[in-house]
Amino acid sequence: MTGSPLANPSATRATLEAYGLATKHRLGQNFLISNAVIEKIMDLAALSHDEHVIEVGPGIGTLTLALLADAGRVTSIEMDQTLEPVLSSIAAAHPSFTYIMGDALRIDVTALADAPEAFVSNLPYNVAATLILAYMQTIPSLKRCVVMVQSEVADRICARPGTKTYGAYTAKLALYGKVTGRFAVGAHNFMPPPHVESAVVRIERAPLAPSLTPEELQACARVIDAAFAQRRKTIRNSMMSSGFAAEALDEAFSKLAFDPRRRAETCSPEEFVELTQVLKDCGGVS
Repeated sequence: MTGSPLANPSATRATLEAYGLATKHRLGQNFLISNAVIEKIMDLAALSHDEHVIEVGPGIGTLTLALLADAGRVTSIEMDQTLEPVLSSIAAAHPSFTYIMGDALRIDVTALADAPEAFVSNLPYNVAATLILAYMQTIPSLKRCVVMVQSEVADRICARPGTKTYGAYTAKLALYGKVTGRFAVGAHNFMPPPHVESAVVRIERAPLAPSLTPEELQACARVIDAAFAQRRKTIRNSMMSSGFAAEALDEAFSKLAFDPRRRAETCSPEEFVELTQVLKDCGGVS
């Protein structure tokens, strides 16, 4: 089982102090200090030695070092400029490691020389959900994501139709992949302990409708967003409020024998795919 030499309190403190980061980062960031959690992440990631891994939010490199032990190449993206000296020292010791300083939501990861096969990260919680979906949408080479997120985000990722946590995000993510693993991570595994609970999820690429083009997938995402735009309304009324024509909706619902009085949270991702395809035939979506 692959662990990390930084995944303990003493090594984390020593690294922070060595780079003059202790005061700032102990107040503003939560560092993973559990080697057991690192090992479970690596088990879920199941990396091979020829794979390119992309990581967002490496921090001081705790998970990065474990990734470098198992992967062929690791590219990390870090927004905090004060962490560059730490990452630079890791790069000097590991030729298979490169890093990019900047906002992961703005960096064009599709321009990387080698397409990444895995996305493995202890993600910054404020951008986690957005990044996971964006990377699954824009990096077709990704075979899987193994990411630590806030528990509430994990609940949304894993939600089933008909539950309160199931929403537009869940349905859109399901177009690209399925959850094949999850485990909880308590606050005591971090320094300092955060005020939220965390979870690691594995999302394996498994296209819901492999024949759909990128444009058709985007159209399906628009249908999903419109259906969930006003959750208290019926799916018909919610979609009409988002600009879909009543005539096209009624024709599509009729062809599908779909009850327009249903609400979006009762609809499976497969049903949204079917609705999009029929709406396209009816001229209701382009």
